Amino acid sequence: MRGDDLIQSWTAGEIARGEAPPHALGPLLKILAWSREFLVSSHPELGRSGPVCPYTPPSLRKELFHLALPSADCEDLASAVDSLRTRHAVLSQPLSAEDRELLTILLVLPGFDPTDSVELDELQRKAKDEFVAEGLMIGQFHPVCEEPGLYNEAFRPLRAPLPLLAVRKLLVFDLPFLVSDDAHMEHYLQRFAPGLPARVRDQLVSRVVAL
Repeated sequence: MRGDDLIQSWTAGEIARGEAPPHALGPLLKILAWSREFLVSSHPELGRSGPVCPYTPPSLRKELFHLALPSADCEDLASAVDSLRTRHAVLSQPLSAEDRELLTILLVLPGFDPTDSVELDELQRKAKDEFVAEGLMIGQFHPVCEEPGLYNEAFRPLRAPLPLLAVRKLLVFDLPFLVSDDAHMEHYLQRFAPGLPARVRDQLVSRVVAL
């Protein structure tokens, strides 16, 4: 277990072995079971082959899949979410470049309303700018999340049994999740196309966002 004043986190293996506190095990085990069943499996409505989340199987296999909860005395969830960036950076330090791409942290938020995703959506939206700027992706999962799948708009891949936020390294394949925002696109291109002149990047951002 790793912790600070805002969040505590455990690896999937630690949770499976019951090494989290009793009060935390219920929600953590529920999300771990969902991760091992839903995220690692194919789905007839996904619209492509392979697992729902292609990064989860190797992340679980290499013990790079972490689950977290806000600390008991945490009174500011926005600050707890922000601390995920620091936690991810600390956990990344000893890893190879390949393993850093698989490092995942799920912040489980059992206190959120499971029937309304508005609060969680807003929390994720406000956090995303700074996460993307630092080379991280942050996504929201919720029992009633309405975000459609990339390959089938009728599919709802971000529905989880409990509200949570997922954080991992920003990858070149994340372009579809960033095209609707100029600032996100600029950060993406700075990271993955650093050789492009700024003027060309600006033109590319404008064209992609307008699509």
